[in-house]
Parts: sequence; structure tokens; C-alpha cells
Amino acid sequence: MQLPRTPSFRLDGRRALVTGASRGIGLGCAVALAEAGAEVVMVARGAAQLEAAVAAMRAAGLTAEGHALDITDRGAVAALLDAVGPVDILCNSAGLARHAPALETAEADYDAVMEINVKAAYFLATAVAARMGRGGSILQVSSQMGHVGGIDRAVYCASKHALEGMTKAMAIEWGKRGIRVNTICPTFVRTELTAATFADPAKRAWIEGKIKLPRVAEVEDLMGAVVFLASDAGAMVTGSALMVDGGWTAG
Repeated sequence: MQLPRTPSFRLDGRRALVTGASRGIGLGCAVALAEAGAEVVMVARGAAQLEAAVAAMRAAGLTAEGHALDITDRGAVAALLDAVGPVDILCNSAGLARHAPALETAEADYDAVMEINVKAAYFLATAVAARMGRGGSILQVSSQMGHVGGIDRAVYCASKHALEGMTKAMAIEWGKRGIRVNTICPTFVRTELTAATFADPAKRAWIEGKIKLPRVAEVEDLMGAVVFLASDAGAMVTGSALMVDGGWTAG
């Protein structure tokens, strides 16, 4: 009897582009992909913090390079992709949140969130897909809020629901080209950006009351999901949302 073999989680010989890669979830994604063997191109707006992240990656024996980039600048995105050559994996972790009650939402905040979370994500995915000659994996870091609602999060939820919709449509269009498109949907993750939220007793109680597991999420909780969706282990997964939410959306 010939037994089935588990597909490889390794990414040797593949190149990955990770946005928002200088800290938090984006840095975790970059480390996970590099540890699995990928050559990682890390981009973020802040050059100094990005340089420090790349240096730390290299000191750990990982293959990484960094480029300061604003992903809302489509010309700069195209120029970078032309310079680095085709990538096999896109992990888009760049995002923005500006929370407020719906009746108090400023138009400028609405535009800023949609510009990064929807428009930039859309055109980054199309720019990468157009250059993927042998197929690949596109991962959008979405949110549990792309599947539910939340107080003071009407704009953020709208942006992540839009991201989920575009992911499904792109998966349908690009499947025949061997390009898989998925989202990863974390709950609240403990990072420097969420420190103020976790420091508020009422907000922390709300978060802990929604998460069914007995703790909040850490960056490391997302890293295995990233490797799975990027690798051959996830070869039949496209148009899907991988929930890493501790059961928040289960009910």
C-alpha cells in the first residue's frame, strides 16, 4: 500500500513580499515565511524601523531585504515590483484603523482607512498577480471584523468586509492561473498598536468576553496560518478566510 504524503510547509526557492513588515503582525508574517525558507522582501513606510527589523532578521540567519514604500503610491509599488522581480507570495499586512462612533466619523478618517485597507490592497494584489508567471499565493491580513460588526468600528468593519469580498472575486478570476487568494482574520492581537486598547479595563473585558479561549492572541498565533496558506500544504485553499480569532465569530 502506498501511503499519502503530507504536502510540504517549506518555502525554499520562493520569494515573498510582506507589507507593513517593520513591526507587529507584519513582522511576524515576514519571520514566519523566512523561517520556512522564503526570501523575504519587507516593505513599510518607516525606513528606520524597517532597517532595524531587516537587521534583526539577518542576524537570526534569515534571508530578508527591506524597502521603504507607501503602498498607496501605485507608481512606487509598480517600480518596486519591477526592481525586485516576480514574487511567489504576497502577504499584505499594511492597514489602518481609526475608530469612532458612526455618527461622529470624520470624512478624512473614512477616506484614510478606505485608501489603505481597500484601495491600496486591491491594486497591490492586482500588481503582484499581473507579474506572477507561475502562480502563487496572495494573503490579505483581514480581521474578524470582516465577518462581524463592532462598536465604534463601522468604517473599519466596512473596509474589512470589502477586503473579504474582493478576495473571493479575485480567487475566482485567478484560479485558472494557479494564483490562490485568501485572507487571514485575526482577533485582537497584543502588539504595540493595541497596547492602549488592552490597557483600558473596559475594552479588555469586552475582548476577553468575546474570545472563547482563555487568553488573548499573540503575533505568534498567526505565523503558522501564514505558512500554511503560502505553502503547498494549502494548495487547494483559495477564496477562503482563515479565522484566527479564538472563537470570536463562532457565536
